[in-house]
Amino acid sequence: MATYEIVKIEKQGAVATVTIDRPKALNALNAQTLRELAAAVAELDADAEVRAVVLTGGGEKAFVAGADIAEMAGMTVDAARRFALSGGAVAEQLSRSPRPWIAAVNGFALGGGCELALACDFIYASRNARFGQPEVNLGVIPGFGGTQRLMRRVGIAKAKELVFSGDIVGADEALRIGLCDSLHEPGELLGKARAMAEKIASKGPLAIARAKRVMDLGQSMQLEHACTLEADTFASLFDTADQKEGMQAFLDKRPAAFSGK
Repeated sequence: MATYEIVKIEKQGAVATVTIDRPKALNALNAQTLRELAAAVAELDADAEVRAVVLTGGGEKAFVAGADIAEMAGMTVDAARRFALSGGAVAEQLSRSPRPWIAAVNGFALGGGCELALACDFIYASRNARFGQPEVNLGVIPGFGGTQRLMRRVGIAKAKELVFSGDIVGADEALRIGLCDSLHEPGELLGKARAMAEKIASKGPLAIARAKRVMDLGQSMQLEHACTLEADTFASLFDTADQKEGMQAFLDKRPAAFSGK
């Protein structure tokens, strides 16, 4: 496992927890943090033992409070584009990872922090979580995919309202509009996210990876084509050891021991 200064990786069985640990800066995303996070995602994608990942922020105040404004303030157009593309690439890594990622949002998830959460498969939030894309307050717009992923989650009208106003919404409102998937007491958040990750990790990893891919691709396809993709992917799994083990375990009335092969 690589050594990082900001990103922390903890593995418990088949579940990894990734913590962005800059609590004094409210875990703000600077260039180093993005580089380390990109490397951590790649490392976990290559680790066959890891089957699900929880992403969270260090400290009690923030998941990620946004990009590092002090670093951004003096950027040229070219530097800003490189920064946006690097952040967007990390979000795309999370989205395309064969592992399910669960964002455990413990406090502020603003700007780039909200965008990282949106790139995960689920968002679990503590009751003190706060979400928003307040970039217009700085004279810019979201740059890590926020305008696109937000509207796919909450609908285009609500996404425009949040982006145009720069408003920050609390956990209850985030749940109501579908910006997060469940609410938990602050002390229970990580445990709840890890419990779901452990449940997912007990299932067939090839099936989980392919289900994620089919669902992500299918949402932008015509239904007929998406259903064909699903059928083809379903059939392809019958050439795996996991399918044979899963079905035999069901017939034997025992837990399946999936190998990911």
